[in-house]
Amino acid sequence: MAEAFRQALTITLFVFVMMAAIDYANVLWQGAWQRRLADNRWGQYLLAGLLGAMPGCLGAFTVVAMYSHRVVTIGAVVTGMIAASGDEAFVLLALVPGKALILTGLLFAIGVAAGVLTDTFMGRKTSRRSCVDGEFALHDKHESLRFPSWGEIRRQWSECAAARGLLAGGLAALLAMVVTGGIGPDSWDWLRCTLAVVTAAALFIAATAPDHFLEEHIWRHIVRQHVPRIFLWTFGALALMGLIPGSIERMVSSQAGLWSVLLIACLIGVVPESGPHLVFVTLFARGTIPFSILLANSIVQDGHGMLPMLAHSRRAFLGVKAVNVLVGLAVGAFALAAGF
Repeated sequence: MAEAFRQALTITLFVFVMMAAIDYANVLWQGAWQRRLADNRWGQYLLAGLLGAMPGCLGAFTVVAMYSHRVVTIGAVVTGMIAASGDEAFVLLALVPGKALILTGLLFAIGVAAGVLTDTFMGRKTSRRSCVDGEFALHDKHESLRFPSWGEIRRQWSECAAARGLLAGGLAALLAMVVTGGIGPDSWDWLRCTLAVVTAAALFIAATAPDHFLEEHIWRHIVRQHVPRIFLWTFGALALMGLIPGSIERMVSSQAGLWSVLLIACLIGVVPESGPHLVFVTLFARGTIPFSILLANSIVQDGHGMLPMLAHSRRAFLGVKAVNVLVGLAVGAFALAAGF
């Protein structure tokens, strides 16, 4: 249990600093490249796939918001949600980075193909009524976000907000723990080096970003909404794997058991939430389930990227999820039969 707690803390730190870095980069350069790609049909699939492939929920939220504002088609939403893995993508990068990159590439390609087929068979004229924009975590005040001057940094620290002090102090302590081996690997392997670098990058963001960005994006959105859930689900999944490894291994020891797990993985993928899917990430990282089952679950699930769509249109939500379940079952069954 203590080892599960330590691993969960390391994974949560990695997820947090990566989410903060991606959020910062997205806000810093937001808008221009997205608008250019969305101007044509194939650009929409490419854009949705790239946004979905971004670890975390922001890319998936962006796809739903663009759909609700009549920028992209329902097929592009299918593309984005197949490519998306939510917060689980961060955990995969932390546990099995090589396989995570392969999985991301496959999800992108499968998502584009599924999106094209969806628009071909369903038609491009779909419901695009206005969506609830509160889930779309971008703010007009960030359109001019830029690297601050030293004078601006000094002014921000002279009037230090609580969010900046807590984030900078906490990240500095975490960086010290990573460097001294308090959390993360005991030796200076690639993971420890990566943790040190990304934690230092997050500390730079906490030290230099505007107060509004820190409070809205980092503190309220990531720290308060994502971090507790990621840690609890990760710790729970790791603890569960430690308590019942025998029963899981027995279930997947036969071919019939593997097909049952494949079906379960696709059904659980329908849940519009990051967390339950971490069980399959952990099982794969431990070598308990094959790649085909992780692939099927990843195709169907999208973290909580579809929650804004559920608020916008239950019909569209069910339609996208139905397509993704069919694709996940078909691709997963083919890959499992092929021995992957």
